[in-house]
Amino acid sequence: MPDSWNSPDKFNREASQWDENPRRSELASVVAKAIIATTKPTKTMRALEFGCGTGLVTLEIAPLVSVISAIDTSQEMLAVLQEKIRRFGITNIETRQIDLMASLQNGKQEECFDLIYSSMTLHHISDTAEFLNRISSILVPGGMIAIADLDKEDGLFHDDPLEKVHHGFEREELAAMLHTAGFQRTMFETAHLLEKENRERKRAVYPIFLVTALKAKS
Repeated sequence: MPDSWNSPDKFNREASQWDENPRRSELASVVAKAIIATTKPTKTMRALEFGCGTGLVTLEIAPLVSVISAIDTSQEMLAVLQEKIRRFGITNIETRQIDLMASLQNGKQEECFDLIYSSMTLHHISDTAEFLNRISSILVPGGMIAIADLDKEDGLFHDDPLEKVHHGFEREELAAMLHTAGFQRTMFETAHLLEKENRERKRAVYPIFLVTALKAKS
């Protein structure tokens, strides 16, 4: 995951079993459907997913757009996605192992995208405001973002108490950061209510928001 607090090692270890978790697959499907409903992707769009993992969201969006750059810092997660691409004969997903805070083009003029999206990645990125500025810099004027992540939570969502993550986000604070980064028409919806056993072994419900916004044209 780009600009992550964590080494990709954790995600490399979990990659081969990642899709076996039914809760994870359900969340990805719900998020993909919410992104499609709100952004209305078209065949003219160039899209990018940051923190794509094994491609659970991207595989649902790919048939609707021109091309998708699916990026992650975990080599093994991308290997799982690449196998799916090969197996299903998909031709419009390109994968890259890269930190999005680095240049996408190695010194060449950067390409820009019409749609940038993610699911459950933003809370792994240390400097949220800086990262949103980075996203804005590679989005075409009038382009859209769609980011799904945790509402502010009790700090018990993740099993590892030492894992460095944001414990979700306050919607108003995130909206303010998006405005500062040059986004407008910011809209939030609750995309999913994720029920799981938290670190204290108690069943808890964690709302997952989807925020969409447009990059200002001027």
